[in-house]
Amino acid sequence: MAEFSVGELRAQHTRIRNVPIAVTPEGFWCCPSPAALQKSLKNQAPQNRPHKVSPPNSKASSVQRAPTISSEKRTISNPNTENPNPSSNPSKVAEKPQQKHKISVGFGQPETSDFKVVLRGKDGIVVKMSVHRNVLLENSNYFSEKLCENSPISCAEIPDCDDVEIYVETVGLMYCKDVKHRLVKQSVPRVLRILKVAEFLGFRSCFVSCLDYLEAVPWVGDEEENVVSYLRHLQIDTKDCYGISPLLRRVSSNMQNDAPNNTLAQIIELVLKSSEDRARREMKSVVSKLLKENSSSTNGSTDICIETLYKSCQVCLDSLLNLFRQASEPEFGNKTAEVRDTTNRGIALEADNLLWLLEILCDRHVGDDFVIKWSGQDELAGHHAKLPIMSRHLVSCITARIFVGIGKGEVLPSKETRQQLIHVWFQPLIDDYNWLQHACRPFDRKVVEEGIGRTILTLPLEEQQSILLTWMGRFLKAGDACPNLQRAFEVWWRRTFIRPYVEQEGNRN
Repeated sequence: MAEFSVGELRAQHTRIRNVPIAVTPEGFWCCPSPAALQKSLKNQAPQNRPHKVSPPNSKASSVQRAPTISSEKRTISNPNTENPNPSSNPSKVAEKPQQKHKISVGFGQPETSDFKVVLRGKDGIVVKMSVHRNVLLENSNYFSEKLCENSPISCAEIPDCDDVEIYVETVGLMYCKDVKHRLVKQSVPRVLRILKVAEFLGFRSCFVSCLDYLEAVPWVGDEEENVVSYLRHLQIDTKDCYGISPLLRRVSSNMQNDAPNNTLAQIIELVLKSSEDRARREMKSVVSKLLKENSSSTNGSTDICIETLYKSCQVCLDSLLNLFRQASEPEFGNKTAEVRDTTNRGIALEADNLLWLLEILCDRHVGDDFVIKWSGQDELAGHHAKLPIMSRHLVSCITARIFVGIGKGEVLPSKETRQQLIHVWFQPLIDDYNWLQHACRPFDRKVVEEGIGRTILTLPLEEQQSILLTWMGRFLKAGDACPNLQRAFEVWWRRTFIRPYVEQEGNRN
């Protein structure tokens, strides 16, 4: 490291200025932030005559103004050649290089210091620190490599400092008896900055104290990503000689590869079995949001939760079918009100569970197998008409959501599956449609009707005609109690009566 000399600074016309520096109860000096420094520099008058800058009062009650800040006047190498009237020669003023600004900082007992450390930062800021050789040798591997007890050099320079303020504070921490106590009131971003400088300087006790702080304090928002990113980088570079792995246990686990899938299955099971309506709704919303984030992070690829979701779907389907069997028995009406209420509530619960799982599958565009399963529920659809509409209508919400998914392209079942879906579930949906509009708050009639119409229009033209003519007869009798598929009817009409005629005219020409 090259030795620093004041003469070199003078040759470069470097100005040493007084800026707000504070001394802590531990006895070391705190460098001002870059913003405070720039504010002080802006207050400087453009004339060459020096003037006094009054530092702002410190807001901290335990911080006092430093009485030993040194200032050094700018010297002129040849005063006889200086233009006495700078304003008369604007070209020379324009060619004058940008002046650097230097801060002088002392540590411990500045009058007994025997070594200088010069930090050269951005924007021409230079900080000269008066320190003690024995303190550096005791605390810093970086300085220990540069110095020895009998070394003749009295100054060391650290160029290109991108965080001068933290370098000054880290050197000051070498004078503290309890570094960890000093970090208690700091923020996570600032401690992370100190950690990086401590690593560079080889200041082990400060480095370990920063790690202890980061291990104990909560990480909020982007702090977690910044801390983990740096620690992982540090773990590789240092081969974990500082014991960083335990600290990263907060964000990583040594569990087996199938553990996340088992945990997800447990979470979904807890949600599906919950009987507390409000908590159930809230946790469904939370889990859905987190699964959506997980889907985005995997770039749309199939992940481990799909199998878990389908296993839960099968459990709910089996339970729903058993409940429908019980509710459709002739003697069900003779059972106690408590038994009937329990069965009806179970049907509503399982239907709501299936609807939630279907939403997740459609959102991830992996719901094709669910449509296949639902289209094959002939027995369930057969029991549907035997139950009161107030007990069964939530099941029709599942059918409606599948139609919406097909209409939006969220699920892409085969033609045979679409035909089976309409054959098995379209009539039960029409039977419950009036109730769905009034009893289901999230039911969106326009969206559902658009989905039904688009699904029908994906079938062969002959099947479109059969389904839409049957719908038309029902709609003319029931009106708004039946889905309004006029848009799909118009498309079918044009395909049947107008487009063939246009094609014939085109062939004639």
